[in-house]
Amino acid sequence: MSKKILIVDDEESIRNVLEKLLIYEKYTTLAVSDGKGAIEAVNSEMVDIVLLDIKMPGMDGIEVLKRIKEIDPTLPVVIVSGHGTIETAVEATKLGAFDFIEKPIDMDRVLLTVRNGIKQGKLTRQNISLQKRFGGKTRIVGEHETIKEIMDIIERVAPTAARVLVTGENGTGKELVARRIHELSDRSSESFIEVNCAAIPEDLIESELFGHEKGAFTGATSRRIGKFELADEGTLFLDEVGDMSLSAQAKVLRVLQESTFERVGGAGRIVVNVRVITASNKDLIEEVEKGNFREDLFFRLNVVPIEVPPLRKRRTDIPLLSDFFLKQTSEELGIVTKRLSGSALGIMKGYRWPGNVRELKNIIERLCILTKGDEIKDTNLPFLSGDRKKGWQSDPFSIENFQNFRELTEKEYLLRKVQNNNGNISQTARQLGMQRSNLYKKLEKYGIDYRGEGETE
Repeated sequence: MSKKILIVDDEESIRNVLEKLLIYEKYTTLAVSDGKGAIEAVNSEMVDIVLLDIKMPGMDGIEVLKRIKEIDPTLPVVIVSGHGTIETAVEATKLGAFDFIEKPIDMDRVLLTVRNGIKQGKLTRQNISLQKRFGGKTRIVGEHETIKEIMDIIERVAPTAARVLVTGENGTGKELVARRIHELSDRSSESFIEVNCAAIPEDLIESELFGHEKGAFTGATSRRIGKFELADEGTLFLDEVGDMSLSAQAKVLRVLQESTFERVGGAGRIVVNVRVITASNKDLIEEVEKGNFREDLFFRLNVVPIEVPPLRKRRTDIPLLSDFFLKQTSEELGIVTKRLSGSALGIMKGYRWPGNVRELKNIIERLCILTKGDEIKDTNLPFLSGDRKKGWQSDPFSIENFQNFRELTEKEYLLRKVQNNNGNISQTARQLGMQRSNLYKKLEKYGIDYRGEGETE
């Protein structure tokens, strides 16, 4: 898609001259005659640079510049004026103007400024995007064999234009895979646009993906730019693509086949160059058999499949992930990095993690906030043991270290015996055939509160 230039000038002759010059140079143009039209255009259109006159009736160029920078601080604005003064140029520069051109217009200067301004805007957006992503480095943490295989596939597929379908349970990190592919591709300087298909109502998904024209349907009070258009030259990530309606699937298929689409309610064809990466927690082959997903679209999307395993199938990565999230959360909260005790880590390695890596991250954040002291102990993890159906008890043989297994089972056994005796240690000790002093030591070791109905200081 060619770059779009917004021309704002109250003189029709100036607008016409600039439009002819820029169209000849293969740019797309949009011309308006006043500040109000300029603000509306920036709000509704994808504009790459603005050529803005200073002296206009109503809202002058300086005020328009302020408003544009409030809407999009990264959008380059070139001030064009027949009444140029040093004071005006200084004021415009302070407000964020990219350059200042005086009338009568030097066409070569205009073309050079436009090229440089578009390049600068792209670099600015890229820098902001990279800063938001920890310096542009999406971390996929893990040394399990399946994770190493996934990272190898990512490195091989990223430089190509191949479509990728990422599958796996919720919370396994499918979005990280998509982002990493984008970062290693030749599109990394362009946009990475994400759409959660499951979170958008069926009647709005087409508008979200392809945009709509003003008046296309009730409530469409202005033109909307869709995600395909926003992702032009970059990457579009369609998460939970299996939840997309059949109608939207048909339109997505057409875009993949032709690289063109129409906005809802529009007539003109829009050409885009977008790499599409999709993800689903559903078995799409099964969805195809049920008639819920188009077979032809599935084959278009499933060029390179990547299956992300659940956390319970890569338990050896739990210490690495825990350490990573402990450091990350501590930095975000501005606190000393906490550490996990051996027994706490044993509980975490034995737990089944139904929410996968996302659940682990959330629990680490909770522990960093609520745990007193620098060490997180097993006593801080009651929500991962007890009677939880999905806790470690349902899969005891998953605990790799025998010492951890023995401590976990012993703690659980003693806890239940003490509870059954309402905290009466003497009675519990007799029942277990154990000296009371020895039982006290074990209860203190495991942090079990033993002061019940039958015990006092």
